[in-house]
Amino acid sequence: MPLHDFLFYLWSFIFSSKFTEDWGSRRNWVTWDGKPNFDHLLQKFGEAVVPVANCDVKEYNSNPKEQLPFKEYIKYWKEYIKNGYRSSRGCLYLKDWHLSRAFPEQDVYTTPVYFSSDWLNEYWDAVAVDDYRFVYMGPKGSWTPFHADVFRSYSWSANICGRKKWLLYPAGQEEYLKDHHGNLPFDVTAPSLQDRSVYPRYNQSQPPVEIVQEAGEIVFIPSGWHHQVYNLEDTISINHNWVNGCNVAIMWCFLQDELAAVQREINEWKDPMDDWHLQCQLIMKSCTGIDYKEFYNFLKVIAENRISVLENGLDDEASAKNAPKAAISTLGMLHAVFDLKRTVKVLTSLSANEDFKKLDLTSLSPPPEALLHHLKAAIDTALL
Repeated sequence: MPLHDFLFYLWSFIFSSKFTEDWGSRRNWVTWDGKPNFDHLLQKFGEAVVPVANCDVKEYNSNPKEQLPFKEYIKYWKEYIKNGYRSSRGCLYLKDWHLSRAFPEQDVYTTPVYFSSDWLNEYWDAVAVDDYRFVYMGPKGSWTPFHADVFRSYSWSANICGRKKWLLYPAGQEEYLKDHHGNLPFDVTAPSLQDRSVYPRYNQSQPPVEIVQEAGEIVFIPSGWHHQVYNLEDTISINHNWVNGCNVAIMWCFLQDELAAVQREINEWKDPMDDWHLQCQLIMKSCTGIDYKEFYNFLKVIAENRISVLENGLDDEASAKNAPKAAISTLGMLHAVFDLKRTVKVLTSLSANEDFKKLDLTSLSPPPEALLHHLKAAIDTALL
């Protein structure tokens, strides 16, 4: 089955270790017997400060995090192994480290071509604010609680060393896992899920898809699949969240659902608050990382890069200047047209959205109507 069928029909799959065997991290971050190469990692990254979660503590529906010097975390990890995987500090897991952004000169990995149409990182690289490329490192027994990924994006996760166990629920199954308040469980394996007075629909859910991911393998997680992940050994992994033309409509639906949830939560303040709609957007952005106006700018940047490809070609100097190299190197003309068509569909829906129209849109350049006209004209010209 072609890759785009998986992206549209949303099923998980695994790439073999052949896809990662040439990565610098797989050559240098791992010892001869498949363990993390602590000495090499300390030499390269010892002075970095990294985010570390405590897997033994629940804080709301996640684990509390702190910032630690990388060398202190490695010292902890060595002692944790020496003490039989026990520590008074708990089980600490280095998570969501933006290593590629902090150390761009390091030869760590190359994004597989199948995942290179990556609108999230293309946009956030363009605005130089953030990215969704992460490194995870943790001892045997560290784990990530039940969740779905940011913006209901796709994700891919490659094991540099070690093994992981994944428990995956296809999109929609999470509805059966909610408690009587509508909240998802922290730990989907907890015995309390069997209590029908707390989780009334749990017995209607399908068993999770279970995957054991070996060293070097890459797991693809579709949009909206909730999952829980365990490190079966001392493990290092590279993770990306990504959106493209195949799932940007899912991202837009997610944002609408998030805004609706905020509006329900503060509905009692709608009449006395003059800027209620703006406050809803601010709250949504604080929770999700994006609001409707930034989503418009996200679509604009992606669309303008595709128009540059269509107007200037893949090798033209102007095209290389105006769009990221990753987009230029992987986009063909048909791919650019496909992306523009998907953008037009979502942008049309956004422009017609009543909550979007209530915002002050004068700061948007170009205005939504002008951008839509430009996109449609670019598509028509390309198809002549």
